[in-house]
Amino acid sequence: MNVAAAVQFIAGFAWLLLIGVVALVILRASRNRPIKASITLVLIVLAVAVLLSSISAGLVFVQPEERGVVISAISPNGYRVEPLQPGLRWIIPFFENVVVYPISRQTYTMSIAANEGDILGDDSITARTSDGQELFVDASVIYSIDPTKVVLVHIDWQDRYADDLVRPLSRGIIRDVVSQFGVEEVVTSQRVVMIQTISDQMTLKLKENGLIMVEFILRNITFSAEYAASVEQKQIAEQLVQQAVFVVQQRKQEAEQARQAATGQADAIVIRAQGDADALIIAAGAEAQARVIQATAEREALLLIAEALEENDNLLLYQYISKIAPGLQVMLLPSDNPFLLNLPTMNYLDQSYDVPQSEPTPEPTTTP
Repeated sequence: MNVAAAVQFIAGFAWLLLIGVVALVILRASRNRPIKASITLVLIVLAVAVLLSSISAGLVFVQPEERGVVISAISPNGYRVEPLQPGLRWIIPFFENVVVYPISRQTYTMSIAANEGDILGDDSITARTSDGQELFVDASVIYSIDPTKVVLVHIDWQDRYADDLVRPLSRGIIRDVVSQFGVEEVVTSQRVVMIQTISDQMTLKLKENGLIMVEFILRNITFSAEYAASVEQKQIAEQLVQQAVFVVQQRKQEAEQARQAATGQADAIVIRAQGDADALIIAAGAEAQARVIQATAEREALLLIAEALEENDNLLLYQYISKIAPGLQVMLLPSDNPFLLNLPTMNYLDQSYDVPQSEPTPEPTTTP
């Protein structure tokens, strides 16, 4: 309880006390008792009550979230130009009084729901877009009174600023701004732009009337039943189209996977064929190299044989005789030799007879 309220309470109690004292005086007078002292008491209580009432009428306590407009009977304008600031203030009793206005934030809501708005029932804003579609807009306006313009608000609107200023102003601006956009823009790409445009225009208009625009909230947008049905059908059609596109993409992905699998198999066959070809080439090269090595070895062997034949020309004859029969015992004699030798008793193995080149070639003689 502030000081002004306490003084007002004491003043009220003083007036009640005065009434009680007066009643006591009348009772004593009706009984023919002395009332001189009682009259003195009545005058004292009356003076105290008047003094307290005067003080109570002159003291005003303004809360921090309030500002006071002083209505003055002695001022040329009928009011003080400057509002009362928070705290305990003094005005001229019985010639001035104070009207208090809140400067804290206030919210005015217009909603299609019956119990959400400041007015019961459907209080949504009916608006039409640039393409003729009807919309129902739910909105809230958060605002406050400019502390420096409280006196102006009192002069122009008194306590009617919410119903007579904020409500019609916001509804009119919302309708005007919505009419600048198409229905698709309102609900999609231009929604933020539309809200910002409404907020800017309301800020300007409220400022001209002593109010501060804090925030505009677009709560909801409801379509007419016909347009809602058409939107639903459109969405169903779009979903069907998207589903068809998805099926086509799925088929493409399956075809691509099959193509990649076939490509992989073909690449594997090609790689395998290349490997087989490389193996054949390597085998052929190895075989050719082996043949070259073999031919080189044979050539070198032939060269060695040729060199051996050049050094000993009877070697070839020896090789020939050795190949005739493994168990044959042979003696080589000159053709003009008159002796007959018993070969079984002679074992000449691996012996060669050098025949002079000037003599005829000896003929072999075999004995059983």
